[in-house]
Amino acid sequence: MKFPIYQIDAFATRTFQGNPAAVVPLSEWLNDDVMQSIAAENNLSETAFFVARESGYKIRWFTPNREVKLCGHATLAAAFVLFNELGHPEDTVDFDSLSGKLYVSRNNEVLTLDFPSQPPIRCETPKIIVSGLGQTPLECLRSEDFLAVFETEEEVASIVPDFNCLRRLELRGVIATAPSLEYDFVSRFFAPKYGVSEDPVTGSAHTQLAPYWSQKMGKSKLSARQVSARGGNLLCKVVQDRVMISGRAIRYLKGDIEIDI
Repeated sequence: MKFPIYQIDAFATRTFQGNPAAVVPLSEWLNDDVMQSIAAENNLSETAFFVARESGYKIRWFTPNREVKLCGHATLAAAFVLFNELGHPEDTVDFDSLSGKLYVSRNNEVLTLDFPSQPPIRCETPKIIVSGLGQTPLECLRSEDFLAVFETEEEVASIVPDFNCLRRLELRGVIATAPSLEYDFVSRFFAPKYGVSEDPVTGSAHTQLAPYWSQKMGKSKLSARQVSARGGNLLCKVVQDRVMISGRAIRYLKGDIEIDI
């Protein structure tokens, strides 16, 4: 069987920036083990699969070793494919997912995710985080991931993680974050348990980061940068129980998958 595949650099203005995601449009779902094998073969942090419904699309995401409930950059990438490659006529795409309804709108080249907010709550700092990050955060919170808050951007940028240690975290991963002079805040994200040592730019992490920093800074609109090696810029807006996350994307690759199933 043959399927189209796209590789999109999300939260990027040119290739080799942002977070690469694979996107595979389908007419109907493949078996879960086949989709997992495709994601493992792609060896990107996420591969998104979507199927058209009577109204909108159903979307699923796979890391190299498991399915996940929510992924921001691969949703942005999937919407980019629909808008720019498959001729989606409207300015909004509706996705149905394991995390409920998700929306992506376009305004010229800027795409905006409309995701459910995941406000983190304070918790004791797990010893694994201190050992795995090599530093003790000012405070620790938890939601889908742990949120380790540091005093300065330099502390976050200087982290040399112990991935074997962080693999033992009970949650998906850990977000390291701090305020920034150039942006409102910066972050890095580590999820080795999910086959993603360090994710270049993580949309879903900002559903946790944005409500935290919005409350901390007393404003609803925030500028952010994920300070990974590739890096990426995001604009966030907290609206009640939703977070709007805006960025750009660009196509790197278009091709076909040919497999025997």
